[in-house]
Amino acid sequence: MKKSVFAAFFLTAFIMMLAACGTEDEAASDDATSDEAASSGESDANSESAGSYLEELQEKGTVKVGFANEKPYGYQNDEGELTGASVETARAVFKELGIDNMEGQLADYSQLVSGLSAKKFDAITSGMAITPDRCESVNFAEPDMKYGEGLIVQKGNPLDLHSYKDIADNPDVIVSVMSGATENDFLKSEGVDPDQIQSAPDIPATFAAVQSGRAHATTGTEMTIKMALESADTDELEFVGDFEQPDIEGVPSYGAVAFHPEHEELLKAFNEKLAELKADGTVAQILEDNGFSADLNFPDEGVTAEMVCQGEE
Repeated sequence: MKKSVFAAFFLTAFIMMLAACGTEDEAASDDATSDEAASSGESDANSESAGSYLEELQEKGTVKVGFANEKPYGYQNDEGELTGASVETARAVFKELGIDNMEGQLADYSQLVSGLSAKKFDAITSGMAITPDRCESVNFAEPDMKYGEGLIVQKGNPLDLHSYKDIADNPDVIVSVMSGATENDFLKSEGVDPDQIQSAPDIPATFAAVQSGRAHATTGTEMTIKMALESADTDELEFVGDFEQPDIEGVPSYGAVAFHPEHEELLKAFNEKLAELKADGTVAQILEDNGFSADLNFPDEGVTAEMVCQGEE
């Protein structure tokens, strides 16, 4: 009888122990599920926070855009207004996104990428060429234009310069180039010694260097220096009409707006509206209105920012 009672007591205790273990396991499982849900919720919240930057700009109605004073891409006109082909294209896209006010912030060309990385700007645009190096720091929208290079020399072209190779072949030639411009790398790619390259903050400064004799030539994108020469109204300089375009990676250049890598939703939305404005002729008209040729300067069909970043174009 005692054995029977003891056996019954033991069996009851064993069952209760199993039940307790099951409860602890279920509680642990519930806690894990709760932790996963919390983690997922936190991830979703972070994702939502990261993706709300576009909504934030739309609510403010203003986007801060960094630009270099380089006509006809992005510059301040006589009234102090931000304009130019790149600027007007960006403005049209932002308006389609419900952001009507574009606040321009002038900076040296060499400071645009670093300024965007530091989030001083929401975007940068000044006909900036998409390059593999820049793609490591910023995210480019799809190309909105393409362009070649040009050369300005002293009147009469006394050193007979018609290409970057001509500069490389004459170690006495000094060429003034805007700081941060792609032409710095283009010249080096064509064999120009870095000691032959003189840095300047902007296009007028490069012209002044050639006029004063401190440099023998200056180079930049074709439209930039051609229009700058017309504005300078000087007979001391001339545009090299038969300039030979360098056969190197990055020429022709494809210009685009750039965004901070964290703002992927903004980039995606911008590209969607840009594609619509390319298709309906708005971008081509903006190029024409700013002195470009829609035939020559409209980006080639099928060329993407990713392709240019990868060095495929």
